[in-house]
Order: sequence, then structure tokens, then C-alpha cells
Amino acid sequence: MKKSPFFIAALALNVLSVYSASAQVGTLNARMDKTAESLEKKVVAWRRDFHQHPELGNREFQTAAKVAAHLQALGMEVKTGVGKTGVVALLKGGKPGPVVALRADMDGLPVTERVDLPFKSEVRTEYNGQQTGTMHACGHDTHVAILMGVAEVMASVKNDLRGTVKFIFQPAEEGAPAGEEGGAKLMIKEGVLENPKVDAIFGLHINSQTEVGTLKYRPGATMAAVDTYAIKIKGKQTHGAAPWSGVDPIVTSAQVVMGLQTIVSRNVILTDNAAVVTVGALHGGIRQNIIPEEASMIGTIRTFSSEAQQLVHRRISEIATNIAESAGAKADVTINVGCPVTYNDPKLTDQMIPTLEAVAGKNNLRITPASTGAEDFSFYQEKVPGFFFFLGGMKKGTKVENAAPHHTPDFQVDEGGFVLGMKSLCRLTTDYMEFASKGVAVKELTASSTSGK
Repeated sequence: MKKSPFFIAALALNVLSVYSASAQVGTLNARMDKTAESLEKKVVAWRRDFHQHPELGNREFQTAAKVAAHLQALGMEVKTGVGKTGVVALLKGGKPGPVVALRADMDGLPVTERVDLPFKSEVRTEYNGQQTGTMHACGHDTHVAILMGVAEVMASVKNDLRGTVKFIFQPAEEGAPAGEEGGAKLMIKEGVLENPKVDAIFGLHINSQTEVGTLKYRPGATMAAVDTYAIKIKGKQTHGAAPWSGVDPIVTSAQVVMGLQTIVSRNVILTDNAAVVTVGALHGGIRQNIIPEEASMIGTIRTFSSEAQQLVHRRISEIATNIAESAGAKADVTINVGCPVTYNDPKLTDQMIPTLEAVAGKNNLRITPASTGAEDFSFYQEKVPGFFFFLGGMKKGTKVENAAPHHTPDFQVDEGGFVLGMKSLCRLTTDYMEFASKGVAVKELTASSTSGK
């Protein structure tokens, strides 16, 4: 079919508009990259300070104060005390556009550090009634420092931003203290995704077993839903020399532990889903010759779909109840729902992958297997499209088996990956803003803006 001159002219104008937008984004990205590189020493210093002075969930007072002071110095609208100790800041760009949220978690863990660093944590605290060391054993100190750097980079290009950036510094990602609310769920409850309403949210997590310079991601279900359970077995106390005179809750508990192992091996459809049912503690008795009245166990559940989650919950209850009944005992089962699946919106993920390829290099961007770890970033993703990815923090040339995993006393990260973390969050934000504000596919335009490199 022959096209009219008007159609051809309109098409030409559209193409020019696309490439004009791409050129503007390319220039902005280059400026941000340069600023990020200039901030490396500053970000490293922040990270070391946070590492040396870790604070547990809902107790991040010093951390929050330092973050708020930095954001206020950048001229942002800052709100403190959100979700207990959270900090939220708004950076309004010079042009209209969407609202993009960026999140970093601030809390440390009740772990005593063994790594011999000049900025090693010597902090001691009480956790669940026990004295313990406190350590950033999951890299949250790096997340805070990187996002502070991102805030400074984006403030430097404020007038060229097509939209608003909402910086979320969140407490208690690892969980709130007993009897308290906290984390992403509480921040959402207090309106962190509203006023202004967030259109998309991005977050990263450093990984001690992924080489520096590498970024990893996964579309869809990326990290597991996490729930906890408690089972109390009630028997009949008796003398250890006459077990027939009572009902042994310890033997019954042992049978329950073994029964729970069949849930994953015999009930979950493993070709569709992975799942984990772990018994983390088993307690019962006080003396060698007394069969106690009660024994109890606690554990964790990891699933990747609501169907698997419901199945596992049901089977835990059935197995514990029926095994106890067969022994003449009684089982009380409590299951507490925790974080949902960390789910990367497939459309948003597909749109933003060219951005990460441009930042890290195509050979340094990889799809990661699903992780049975959990992240409360998932609560944000239930409300708005979100994309969560992983930043390499392992020294180049290190064997994975020699790199300490997260949540351990020997955990450490190489600081050489911080600039890549800053660049990634900055460019995800500006690419999303630029193209979303023009109503053009992010994937298409990002490819155009990087094709000349």
C-alpha cells in the first residue's frame, strides 16, 4: 500500500523524537556515570562507618540520622521516623514524569564478626535475652552507602529529571524485634508508596559469592516466600525408667521431624516448584531420667507459589496432628505467614534489561537461579511493579566456595563494586522516567541510546 506524504512525515517526526530522546538520555547517563565515579571514596567511607557501627532492626537511630542529614544537605524533602526509624526523601525533577522509588535496607544482624578489618564491628547488644555481637553480615551497610551516593548523583542532575525519585531507607528488613511491627510492610502501612504514588520501584542486594563487576537478575519468582511454624507436642510426664507409664513427647517429636521431611520429597510437585521445610530448633526435657510433659520445635518454610505455600502449610498441620494422635499425644501447630515471593514484574524486567546490559556489559549480566532466601522488598512488589537484582561483591579471582556466605561471622564484600551499584540504580531510574514519560517502550529506546557505544 502506498503511504501518504502526511503518514511518512509523521513517521519521520516520531523517529526523530525517539532518537532525540535517546541522545538526551545518553548525555544524562554520561554525566551521572562521571559523578558516580567521583563519589567512590565517599561511598566507601560511608559504608565503613555504617559497618563499624551496626544497629539491629527498628533500632537504626544513628544510621537513620546520618542518612537524613545527607539527604537534607542535598536539598530534598525528608521525612524521618517512617516505619519506626525509616527515612524517606523526595527529589522532584525539573520536568513532569513518573515517580520512581529506590530502596535500601539499614539493619544489621545479631552476629559476632570474625573478619579482621580496620573497621570491624565491636558492637555488643542483647538479642532475644542473649548477649551477642552485632554485624552487617548481609551487606545492608553497602546498600545504604550506595543509595546515599545515588541520591547525590541524582540531585546533581535534578533539573533534567523527568519525574520524581523517592528514596526509601528502610529499617528491619531482617525482621522486627519480638512484639513489634517493622520493615517494608510497616512502611507501606504508613503510606510510603503514596503521596506521591509510586509507579515503579527498584532495589539491589550485594552478593558475597558473585564476582565484582557482575549483575544478576531473574524474571518472575526470584526469592522465596518465607513463613515460620511452631509445633508443641503435649504428652504425659513420667519416670524415664518406666516410659510405658506416660506418653513420650520427645519420641513423638522425632517422628514428626521425620514426617515433615516427606512434604518436599513426596507432596510438592518439584517439577513446578521448589520448597524447603526446615526444623531449626527442638526442645524438650530437663533431666536425663524424666520423660517431660511437652516438647516443642520451630522452623522455617520456603515456597515459590501460593499453591505450594498452601500445600506445605496444610501438610505440616496434618502430619504433626496425626503422628501425635497415633502416639496418644496432642500437637498444637502455629504457622505465621512472613514475606511473600520476591517477584520481578516480567514486563518491567524485560524493559530494563538493556539498561543493565549498557551499564555492566552484556557479558557481565546473568540470569540467576531462584533463591530460597527471602526479601521483604517483596511487599513493595505486591503493590507496584518492582525489579530487584543482585550486585557482585566477591573479589575477582576468588573461588565461590572460599567466599563466606551471608549471615555468617566471616561475611565480607569487596568495595570495588559500589560504583556499578550506583550507576545501575541511577540509570534504571532515568531510563524508566525518560521513556515512560514519553509513552515509548523503554526496551526500544534504551537499545537506541546505547547502540552507538
